[in-house]
Amino acid sequence: MSSPWNALSDDNRRETLLPSGGKDYLIPTERAEHFKSTLRSVSIQLCILKEANLITERKLGKNRFYSLNRKKSLLKLIKFFEDVYEYNLNSLKEYVENKERKRK
Repeated sequence: MSSPWNALSDDNRRETLLPSGGKDYLIPTERAEHFKSTLRSVSIQLCILKEANLITERKLGKNRFYSLNRKKSLLKLIKFFEDVYEYNLNSLKEYVENKERKRK
């Protein structure tokens, strides 16, 4: 599985990731039309997102439907941001406390 950060680093993939038209799933042919891109290009972007576990794929006949994987990958991203903010807030608190000690 590839990194979700690498998968999200590309503007095209981030845009591809977002469903359009009020749907909660993606269809490659619709995405290609929407972005005026080739089906091959959209398929590559979806494959990278799927490998990063950001989307899931469901096959129905010859069609493929892609949905945002809200359970696994987004929870990892949320956890990362929580950890970053907690670390930054703790660092800020320590900095302020050290400043206060130096004043006294």
